[in-house]
Amino acid sequence: MAIDTSKNSYTIIFSIVMVIVVGSLLAGISSVLSPNIKANKKIEKMQNIMFAMGVTSSEDKNEFADKDKSEELFKQYVGAEQYIVKGATATKSEEAFKIEVKKEQDKVKANASYEQQLPLFVGKKDGETFYVVPIRGNGLWGPVWAYMALDKNMVVQGAFFDHAGETPGLGANIKESFFRDDFAGEHVLDANGIFKGIAVKKGNLDPKNERKTDNAVDAMAGATITGDGISAMINKGLALYVPYFKTLKN
Repeated sequence: MAIDTSKNSYTIIFSIVMVIVVGSLLAGISSVLSPNIKANKKIEKMQNIMFAMGVTSSEDKNEFADKDKSEELFKQYVGAEQYIVKGATATKSEEAFKIEVKKEQDKVKANASYEQQLPLFVGKKDGETFYVVPIRGNGLWGPVWAYMALDKNMVVQGAFFDHAGETPGLGANIKESFFRDDFAGEHVLDANGIFKGIAVKKGNLDPKNERKTDNAVDAMAGATITGDGISAMINKGLALYVPYFKTLKN
């Protein structure tokens, strides 16, 4: 007997079957790909941390360390020197790598008394020690984030910035070397050791960024809101680590 495809019942049953079939296929694909996705995210995070401290591709200093060598290099330059910071206390733990800044920020929003867990990665390269901190904020169209490498005096040694959807040629330029290189050598504290952060500032009148103690870098043309978001991200994110960095001077 032929099926009457003109009936509403046929359309409903067909739709239900297709939802089940497609849903099952997507769930299966997700299950198969999940380990690869997690592995790629892990490697990307390692690359971000190392990039901030100057461990990059041997062929291009503006590119990540080679993907197939990233885990080996991370063990070499960072290894187990991973910490969870709470206030002035840092606890050594490889669980620090698993901490997601956004989730910690969401916990604070949900409960103002929650003490945020702050991941910290301490790397060594060419005899220098780098304290790498991940921070996160909001740009014009979505989230922006960074990994910033500091010395014990909270002077920036290097940085990596990224975004979810800033405007190409404008706010998206936070990923470019001409923007991030301006942060190298910038002081986060003033001469009295008071936290001031770093402002992405229009009219800074320092195009070559020669002034490293003014707590500011030149803004990007046409990307004021993104720049303001970067400033807020840096100032809010790094301020949380100040109590810990004060202990490094004792």
